Amino acid sequence: MTSTRNPAVHREAPLDLAALRRRTTAVLIASQILGGLGVAIGIALASVLAEEIGGSQALSGLAQTAAVAGTALLSMPLAALMGARGRRPGLTLAYAIGATGGGLVVLAAALRSFPLLLVGMAAFGAGSSANLQARFAAADLAPAEQRARAISTVVWATTVGAVLGPNIAAPAGRSVAGLGIPEAAGPFLWAAAVFVVCAVLVAVLLRPDPLLTARALAPREEHPERGRSLRAGLAAVAASAPARLALVTVSTSHTVMVAIMVMTPVDLAHHGAGIELIGLVISGHIAGMYAFSPLMGWLCDRAGRLPVIGLAVALLGAAALLAGTAGGGHGRTAAGLFLLGLGWSAGLVAGSALLTDSVPQAARAAVQGLSDLTMNAAAGLGGALAGLVVAQAGYGWLNALGAVLLFPVVILAVLGRRRPGRAGAA
Repeated sequence: MTSTRNPAVHREAPLDLAALRRRTTAVLIASQILGGLGVAIGIALASVLAEEIGGSQALSGLAQTAAVAGTALLSMPLAALMGARGRRPGLTLAYAIGATGGGLVVLAAALRSFPLLLVGMAAFGAGSSANLQARFAAADLAPAEQRARAISTVVWATTVGAVLGPNIAAPAGRSVAGLGIPEAAGPFLWAAAVFVVCAVLVAVLLRPDPLLTARALAPREEHPERGRSLRAGLAAVAASAPARLALVTVSTSHTVMVAIMVMTPVDLAHHGAGIELIGLVISGHIAGMYAFSPLMGWLCDRAGRLPVIGLAVALLGAAALLAGTAGGGHGRTAAGLFLLGLGWSAGLVAGSALLTDSVPQAARAAVQGLSDLTMNAAAGLGGALAGLVVAQAGYGWLNALGAVLLFPVVILAVLGRRRPGRAGAA
């Protein structure tokens, strides 16, 4: 810690720190591309495999539910490890757990064991948790005025894997045809291998650790070790109005997106859309989610966090209006899903940047883990309830309820504009 106070070190730090930022970002982008590929390969046929092993269409959705639950439940322990040891061991362990989950899914397919399949899918969700935490690792060393762009760059990298993954799923399935396991399990074998590569990549190349380096460079804070506990993370959010706004923004954006997105293919099919058209609509939605995230990051750093949160609310509301009133109009639904992806991107980038801005350095890892736990738990519940809403009231009412969920974000954002503090500074 004394070395960081040496004037000579401070004179050299900007050049060294700039090189470290570039190297850290490059490693995170590579791991994000591969990690996104691994998640997308496996998830593409998860419901098919679940139906095949469980013997019932009613059980097919439980595979995805288990993966989301695993992502949520593992977020806090992984955040605790990162808070204590740094990003590198946390991300490495997350990818290793994800690889183990992929192996368990393949074993469950060979044994025709549905309970083991759910356990494997829950562990597989650690891969998604690693991908989510990587965006915060990108922000560790970024200056405040570039923090949103750093986050958005890593989020953007997911586009490559998310697009390629479903297209590789079929060849991955055929590759295990002679091994005596269902073809739908083949993608998980490939995904496990990809996660192993991610774990090795992060363990070897993410040095020095970005979070530990950021702490060493930051001014000394009172009781830093206590500040890194999960309880202190909860206390940090409770004590900061901007942090509460950020947490609600990220969770609400993710919940609204998931709830509407998961039921859109069902609504399109009921209105005569074929698999090809449904695939195009979802592809446009994914493009909206990831491809424009650098634009959202640039807007966050130039205009501020609160205006982009307002943009997220407007985009998500417009998406709900378009999709909810489409009435079988496929073009209108496609436009709504594209805006839904854009709104999610704006909410995730702006909320993540504001959350990082609004809490002390020592508590950031714990607060970021809490954010991922909250967003995934809320989205899992929203996705589960979405089917019931559509069955009882219809797709239009689901979109209306999604729009209603945005009101707490609006109220907290308005209060944030009136209250001076870190949100206004950001």
